[in-house]
Amino acid sequence: MPATVIVGTQWGDEGKGKITDVFADRADFVVRYQGGNNAGHTIIIGDERFALTLIPSGVLNPGVTPVIGNGTVIDPGVLLEEMATLESRGIDTSLLRVSANAHLIMPYHRKIDALQERYLGSGEIGTTKRGIGPAYTDKYGRHGIRVQDLFDPKIFRDKLAVALKEKNKILVKLYNQLAMDAEEIAAEYLEYGARLTDHVTDTSLLLADALAADKNVLFEGAQGTLLDIDHGTYPFVTSSNPTAGGAAVGSGIGPTALDRIVGVTKAYISRVGSGPFPTELTDEVGATMVEVGGEFGTVTGRRRRCGWLDAVALRYATRVNGLTEIALTKIDVLSEFDTLKICVGYEADGIRFEEMPRQQRVLYQCEPIYEELPGWKQDIGDARSMDDLPPAAREYIERVEKLAGVPVTMVSVGPQRRATLSR
Repeated sequence: MPATVIVGTQWGDEGKGKITDVFADRADFVVRYQGGNNAGHTIIIGDERFALTLIPSGVLNPGVTPVIGNGTVIDPGVLLEEMATLESRGIDTSLLRVSANAHLIMPYHRKIDALQERYLGSGEIGTTKRGIGPAYTDKYGRHGIRVQDLFDPKIFRDKLAVALKEKNKILVKLYNQLAMDAEEIAAEYLEYGARLTDHVTDTSLLLADALAADKNVLFEGAQGTLLDIDHGTYPFVTSSNPTAGGAAVGSGIGPTALDRIVGVTKAYISRVGSGPFPTELTDEVGATMVEVGGEFGTVTGRRRRCGWLDAVALRYATRVNGLTEIALTKIDVLSEFDTLKICVGYEADGIRFEEMPRQQRVLYQCEPIYEELPGWKQDIGDARSMDDLPPAAREYIERVEKLAGVPVTMVSVGPQRRATLSR
């Protein structure tokens, strides 16, 4: 490999978990480098379905060391619960390693997240209310609490006291809520630390040593390019950098170590929550995509908004991530339609845009410019090579490749591991 990044090219939900799982068969380490338990990956192995929210997908591959990097924010209760669930299903989590520098999601982060969304009303961002945004806010405000603080009770209590002095004022005076008790939180979180102690380490050094030894390291992004805090459809974005550059920052390795960037792209497009969506379909076609594609959030169960593939957004993702290739997923869902469409440009105020416009207003007002392709109207779920696909399906793949400007090297025709075609 030896250092490969798996990144979503859309608004998340592209099928990164499955693609990571396929690559993990050859990996020694799989690293989650950003986000928190606001994003989930669903993986199907045989008849078993695994929904992961924080632990990297590589945990399902025996012998792989899963790593949660410094760029993540961790709710330790959720992490321990996820570990216990995996163990109860026969999955070994003993190799899991967690960065001592990762920041913690605290109870007040979850509380404030939910209250902020409620008070925004119709202007809500669409967060999962799991405290991710407020945890990152504290991180960049330089008064966050990190995983390493769990192992120094005095420092933990000192930092918690400072944090609650501010947070309780917000909860009581702004939102008319009860104040939170410092000792109650400290007791809960220090107990979490005792249970996690064997898993916490300097993951930057761990990965540097692995790369120096020519080990294969796979970096697994959560969410997608259009949800990136800097490069997404702001403010309807996540609070971190899912783009490929975030892999270096969020794991503590140098960017020169990254030599393969795989962009996972769904054959259509979806997003959860609020925000602009030029190709969104609110008709029967969109409803069919939701039903056939099972388009409901892994973490929240929320119904996803669906639409035709957006090549403008895909070219943008190719550029900002430096993609070397694309893994095209869920193309089997398109078997339902006689005619397919791909958005190749936008039009707004009489102006044609073939690149992402710099003003968000344009994304709300634009009309997609579509190119039509023939459908194939046959089940392709049993295809196990490119030759098994109908000509129209291969034509669709080739068109996506040309519009993106990088090769499509993998095609997924179903949720199972074996339903993945190399190209």
